[in-house]
Amino acid sequence: MNKSSWQSRRRRGRSSHQQNPWFRLRDSDDRSNSRAARPAQDSGSHDEESPSTSSGTAGASSVPELPGYYYDPEKKRYFRLLPGHNNCNPLTKESIRQKETESKRLRLLEEEDKQKKADTNSDRLFTVNDVKVGGSKYGIINLQSLKTPTLKVFMHENLYFTNRKVNSVCWASLNHLDSHILLCLMGLAETPGCATLLPASLFVNSHPAGIDRPGMLCSFRIPGAWSCAWSLNIQANNCFSTGLSRRVLLTNVVTGHRQSFGTSSDVLAQQFALMAPLLFNGCRSGEIFAIDLRCGNQGKGWKATRLFHDSAVTSVRILQDEQCLMASDMAGKIKLWDLRTTRCIRQYEGHVNEYAHLPLHVHEEEGILMAVGQDCYTRIWSLHDAHLLRTIPSPYPASKADIPSVAFSSRLGGSRGTPGLLMAVGQDLYCYSYS
Repeated sequence: MNKSSWQSRRRRGRSSHQQNPWFRLRDSDDRSNSRAARPAQDSGSHDEESPSTSSGTAGASSVPELPGYYYDPEKKRYFRLLPGHNNCNPLTKESIRQKETESKRLRLLEEEDKQKKADTNSDRLFTVNDVKVGGSKYGIINLQSLKTPTLKVFMHENLYFTNRKVNSVCWASLNHLDSHILLCLMGLAETPGCATLLPASLFVNSHPAGIDRPGMLCSFRIPGAWSCAWSLNIQANNCFSTGLSRRVLLTNVVTGHRQSFGTSSDVLAQQFALMAPLLFNGCRSGEIFAIDLRCGNQGKGWKATRLFHDSAVTSVRILQDEQCLMASDMAGKIKLWDLRTTRCIRQYEGHVNEYAHLPLHVHEEEGILMAVGQDCYTRIWSLHDAHLLRTIPSPYPASKADIPSVAFSSRLGGSRGTPGLLMAVGQDLYCYSYS
């Protein structure tokens, strides 16, 4: 699979500040050396794909820099730099950057391998896997067999839905918590885009042979949604929202009633507050605004809060006390906003993003913030002081086609589970846990 979108179940708990060391549980006892040593075909070809530091540059800092020449600290000699457009040229700035980026990634992977391994318990994840021929495969991963020394998982796929691209996905709680999955599908040929509610039981292999599985619960025609969110707020019971081009659409799945709110920009991120009757939206223009669910869509009274980033907002996350909001943008900025004063009170440095629609993962119970950058590094910050706790390199060479997708759970497997991070990249699944 080229890319996976992951939605983990959201759990609320008491906030605590922990800075425990991370270690990884691989999907096999030994990772293939050939995969780790695979040449970085895509890394380094773009500035946004490469880390800013390298061992080669650091090693050469003590020698004089000569224009047009590169000093190799290993061979202790200068080499002439030639234009990078000649295929026969053995040494270019691009190839040097590519080599240094891959060297740093492999060095960090070796450090990860030295860390302690651990067992972990189970949970379930809804997955969306893009396929090369177009469309997507969806399924639920059951992690009940996640044990050392090998990672064994069960993928429950539904083959009825494989020809549509998925723009956005989230868990929906219609009958009970996480009873359904909400999918926003792109249009295909003459078929318009739509939002579809699927029962989670559709993906579980519990139906006797010969008995048809239940079909989709309902489908709503919705043109090209950039984002979606399910409401657990009593003011919008049985409702979901979709962020469209210059519009927010609020839909009640029971009555079919809809409310449309016009905006000045595409809505790329959404989340409902649980206690306050508010729906927060992040826009391509950099604006973040809240919709007051008690107001109708007539007039201008429905805009409750307004915040502004300098670039397109890709993710918004409301903290549990609903007095602060975390947001990230396409300039790599991650900011914590005080909703009472509408001021930025904290920034989290190090995230890399220039144009991608990348999510944030906030976990107050563990006191951490996580994000995967365009450089394919997963970064973990302390939620309380913005200190960068951990940087995890991708098991694959950096590539725009292989940006990892991650999901985190404070209790991976339920009440007896341990905190853990699952990372999907290429066709492999990796587990990082800590104690």
